Amino acid sequence: MEISPSLEIITIIVDGFRRRKNIFAILEKRSGKQRRMMMMGGYVFRSDEQERITSRFGGDFYGKLVGDLDVYTEKWRLDALSLIPSYSANLVFLCHSEDYGDAVLKIGDPAFPETRSEYLALRHFDGGRFCRVFAVDADKGALLIEHVKPGIPLRKELSLDKRLSVFCSLYRGLHAEPAEPERFPSYTGWVNRITEYMSQRQDCVELYEHMKKAREICLEVARRYTQKMLLHGDFHHDNILLGAGGEYRIIDPKGVVGDPVFDVPRFILNEFDNEITDGLFDKINSIVMALEESLRIPQGILRKCLYVETAMGMCWCVESGAGPEEMAKLMQTVVFAEAVLNH
Repeated sequence: MEISPSLEIITIIVDGFRRRKNIFAILEKRSGKQRRMMMMGGYVFRSDEQERITSRFGGDFYGKLVGDLDVYTEKWRLDALSLIPSYSANLVFLCHSEDYGDAVLKIGDPAFPETRSEYLALRHFDGGRFCRVFAVDADKGALLIEHVKPGIPLRKELSLDKRLSVFCSLYRGLHAEPAEPERFPSYTGWVNRITEYMSQRQDCVELYEHMKKAREICLEVARRYTQKMLLHGDFHHDNILLGAGGEYRIIDPKGVVGDPVFDVPRFILNEFDNEITDGLFDKINSIVMALEESLRIPQGILRKCLYVETAMGMCWCVESGAGPEEMAKLMQTVVFAEAVLNH
């Protein structure tokens, strides 16, 4: 389950913008070439950042990264790089390009399938309500994409009705059949893979039982809903950002093939509150019914998809290193999704 950024992360991001402002004040009278030369390398990593990058991607990746930043700084005419402290499939930098304006540089391990799938998905969706792709170095896993501004995530919208309206408007017409579906993972493949992983975790027997049940439900839904469309794969509030003119834009597609019904539950999952309460149960049921009416998907299917997505998401947390102290919360979340399923 996605969570909102911590105060520490927000502070680092704000500091990054302040640093960029100071840099531009100092260099505003310099030529473009002078600015690039002065900013060559673009970013000096703190020791804690180096440690986290090395832990996530490996020492070889970090050593290569430093040189690659030099290359991209010159090739794409970048300056004022500012690292966003998110260490998932990619490293993410805010930056400025003389050719494209404010941008986001994403660098991932090209050996990671997630890096390739995101690039292919963005190329498939080709702008529209998605952020634009400015430049690509597919061999090195680098993307230079549009920095959506002001970039306020849909999570910040206080009205649930408004959040639902925005999500549904973006969902309609989003999906299309990919020209080369074999280049993407499948949603059922995701489910099968994490189920197989959990079968080997002797310390998570109860969660594995939920994942086995979720897999059977997923395959049942997939037999009925058989479209092979390209899905976003992580279509939730923090990947829906307010752009220019008050129009919301979509970022960070995972790129996975399946029926569009499987692109709905991540949004519902991200409406879960930190505490499981009767009020939350009522809220999620009202969301399911609203989506049934707006998207014309039976609520029984939405409930099944939510259970599958929740079980898979909690198992991904285990795979990513969640400790024993977090297991109770993960189980509580899956059990809650099962209660919604059985309502």
